[in-house]
Amino acid sequence: MTAGVKTIIYPVKDIERAKALFTALLETEPYADEPYYVGFKDGGQDVGLDPSGPAKGLTGPVPYWHVDDIRARLAALVAAGAEVQQDVQDVGGGRLIAAVKDGQGNFVGLLQDPPA
Repeated sequence: MTAGVKTIIYPVKDIERAKALFTALLETEPYADEPYYVGFKDGGQDVGLDPSGPAKGLTGPVPYWHVDDIRARLAALVAAGAEVQQDVQDVGGGRLIAAVKDGQGNFVGLLQDPPA
């Protein structure tokens, strides 16, 4: 089961320029501002800027589907023909992410928050 797309990560080459653009767009300061990630929250949506995204082959925004069981969803996507681009990884505080590429070359992200 998913809780829908609540996170979108943008691969960026110039994080400072991207941060300025999203600060102007969302009219808010980032809640996370690190050299490796800048994150904004707006209207229940999490918007992230990833300067390592282009090196991972990302050329556009990646939607992250929030799921209850990331390993089961990842296995189901692989069984359906997706190719793992990023295996399950803890990005801090027990938050898990993974990503696949579908048969059309689109990236699909998965995100599992730690239990409450």
